[in-house]
Amino acid sequence: MSAEASGPAAAEALSLEAPKPWGFEPGTAADGLKPQTPNSKYVKLNVGGSLHYTTLRTLTGQDTMLKTMFSGRAEVLTDAGGWVLIDRSGRHFGTILNYLRDGSVPLPESTRELGELLSEARYYLVQGLIEDCQLALQQKRENLSPLCLIPMVTSPQEEQQLLASTSKPVVKLLHNRSNNKYSYTSTSDDNLLKNIELFDKLALRFHGRLLFLKDVLGDEICCWSFYGQGRKIAEVCCTSIVYATEKKQTKVEFPEARIFEETLNILIYETPRGPDPALLEATGGVAGGGGVGRGEDEENREHRVRRIHVRRHITHDERPHGQQIVFKD
Repeated sequence: MSAEASGPAAAEALSLEAPKPWGFEPGTAADGLKPQTPNSKYVKLNVGGSLHYTTLRTLTGQDTMLKTMFSGRAEVLTDAGGWVLIDRSGRHFGTILNYLRDGSVPLPESTRELGELLSEARYYLVQGLIEDCQLALQQKRENLSPLCLIPMVTSPQEEQQLLASTSKPVVKLLHNRSNNKYSYTSTSDDNLLKNIELFDKLALRFHGRLLFLKDVLGDEICCWSFYGQGRKIAEVCCTSIVYATEKKQTKVEFPEARIFEETLNILIYETPRGPDPALLEATGGVAGGGGVGRGEDEENREHRVRRIHVRRHITHDERPHGQQIVFKD
């Protein structure tokens, strides 16, 4: 080596001629960019538009990609303002820097943010942070519990036990497509699926207040039942038999508004409620002196189930000549 190439200038030349890991190229790739000298004590970083100001000691303290970039083994590029450019999202780069400074950082609570931070730690080769994120994600998976549990009714005895063991109002969906000897109308499958999807939405919305049951063994094809304080309050049957083209068909309906209404109505049975004296007085009940005891009609009214059938029977083929169409709801 000649005398002109000796000393600090020669060392810098050798550094620039070394292989460039991670695809870093000299500053001629774009206008306004120039090599960053590794002797700078402070470094200004522009990571995907997020600006950070740190020291070389922080960047080179651990064996990471950043140490390779700023220890002279790789070319780094700066803009006209002296900011080192890193083509990466800067959302979690502050956490990366804090880990390099302190050796530990508070990890995000969100599983999604944990995954994003893990990706950044892998990109910058921060091994300790990679292990911390992986451990936190594993613990979250192990501690994961379902948002709500839906018991599946397998026998009438089990249904009675479930109803007797809960103090919550109960919403039960019976869907048993196989229990049918007739063919289905063209929209029946779609409507059956809509009933099941609505059941899942209601279960997620009211899982802390209502008990939801699924029944696949009953006689009906699609039927909603609503229970309060251990007894059935209402029922919405969503199937009907249709006689069309001299062939019996099963039709499944989707009375969404009615189902919502009955679900909201059943919420009044969340806690046991005694008789309202003012209401009894206004209606001539016991508290108002309307009678000494309840009669047979009052007993029957208390245990009556509100049943709603959506166009239960439709017949118009099997009728005598000249008879008008008959609809029975």
